[in-house]
Amino acid sequence: MREEQERGGGTRGGREGRQELPPQSPEEQARAICLRLLTGMPRTRRQLADALAKRGIPDEVSEAVLSRYEEVGLIDDAAFAGAWVESRHRGRGLARRALAQELRTKGVHTTLVQEALEQLDSEQEEQTARELVERKLRSTRGLERDKRIRRLAGMLARKGYPEGMALRVVRRALEAEGEDADDLGYPGG
Repeated sequence: MREEQERGGGTRGGREGRQELPPQSPEEQARAICLRLLTGMPRTRRQLADALAKRGIPDEVSEAVLSRYEEVGLIDDAAFAGAWVESRHRGRGLARRALAQELRTKGVHTTLVQEALEQLDSEQEEQTARELVERKLRSTRGLERDKRIRRLAGMLARKGYPEGMALRVVRRALEAEGEDADDLGYPGG
């Protein structure tokens, strides 16, 4: 097969002119696996270590390759955690508790999780909770007040918001809605 490649036959049919031969050594295999996984999206060191273990790469080889990738900045759990917190809080409205759980699941060290969560202050978290409730409030109209409170607070709880904050934000939103309805009167008048 190598002779075919040397004669020019090995690159035909391959993707973008690359050889179709698998890497030979465990180190080459580990590097190829890591690079392929990192191409799609950032990964934590543990996610990559788990992927290498699943593919039968010896631990000492994995450790060496992962350490080297960390040295050159291809693996950066602190940067991963910071970007994760920013993205998931802004995009999904997740609170610190839910974000911490997700990062721990991905193998981010507790210290790095705490550092990443420091980007969110309680005011910012509460503002996001208010925005989430405002978006969902309309769909609960027509339900009795207690049921609305349970639905809205439950939505916030599933996103990791503390119970006290969730109830406070929901009650304020419902009070504002009631005050607004009474104060507005006839539209346009």
